[in-house]
Amino acid sequence: MFSQRFLRDKRGVKLMPPERAALEKAISEVRHVPARTTLMRAGHQIDESTLLVDGIMSRYIDDRNGLRQLVAIHVPGDFVDLHAFPLKVLEHDVATMTPCTVAVVPHAALEVLLKDFPDMNRKLWFATLIDAAIHRAWLFRMGRLDALGKVAHFLCETNARLVSAGLSDGRRFDLDLTQADLAEICGLTSVHINRVMRQLRDEGLCAFRSSVVELFDPERLSARAQFNDAYLYNDKAANTVSVP
Repeated sequence: MFSQRFLRDKRGVKLMPPERAALEKAISEVRHVPARTTLMRAGHQIDESTLLVDGIMSRYIDDRNGLRQLVAIHVPGDFVDLHAFPLKVLEHDVATMTPCTVAVVPHAALEVLLKDFPDMNRKLWFATLIDAAIHRAWLFRMGRLDALGKVAHFLCETNARLVSAGLSDGRRFDLDLTQADLAEICGLTSVHINRVMRQLRDEGLCAFRSSVVELFDPERLSARAQFNDAYLYNDKAANTVSVP
């Protein structure tokens, strides 16, 4: 089930079995994409959207010198470029950060899906609203938190998103990113991110080594990050989908 993590444990939104089956049927192909591969280019016409099955993807914008600014990270279960369905052209690029598996859903198939299951309009809209909420949290993080707070907030957010996808136990999760990636995500230099990660470890908050993040004290880490997961609308009691 390629869509099994999509909208998993989201407050008030649940894909019914016929809807989930129809979404599976709308998938035209499954692609295995190498790391650091651009899938969507800004300004190019788009006629399909991708559901991320495995791996980590990003949205980014290049400046005039070719230096990129990451504006979003996507984890398994995300409908990465769903907003391209009505827009058709994006103002940013979409790329893989790690090796990824993506399920491709043509927009023509989405149109049929929404015609056959009208309530899916609201549920897919909900998914794009979650994306918008995450963007606002990123603005807060980048604009108001110090370096340690930025990294702590990103790790708390990623943990919460992966818990919802069934990929974290709340204290430990795989994160196949480099410290250079974390630096870019948080707007820091590689030297600075190394100092921050050492400080987080020395303060007994968390550690990141061998592509694994371990949260020693999630409550203290959340407090240091000023993190509240309400904007993710996770509902751990919903248990809408079982993930093997």
